[in-house]
Amino acid sequence: MLTKTRNFLSEVKVELQKASWPWDPKEKGVRRYKELTDSTLVVIIAMLLLGGYVALFDFILVNVIHFFTRFH
Repeated sequence: MLTKTRNFLSEVKVELQKASWPWDPKEKGVRRYKELTDSTLVVIIAMLLLGGYVALFDFILVNVIHFFTRFH
């Protein structure tokens, strides 16, 4: 059991070394994570825009349905 765990962890380490990380390991400080922070900002803005679009569409749809159902 211990041998399997060690083997698994060593394989994980090898695979993580092959991974492409969203930062430059040679950079120091906050600049190291520039690509990561830029990507995070893009995702947050995209989610806010998508959420606004869905909320607006929902608001319009609810009012249209309410308009047509209040006459019955």
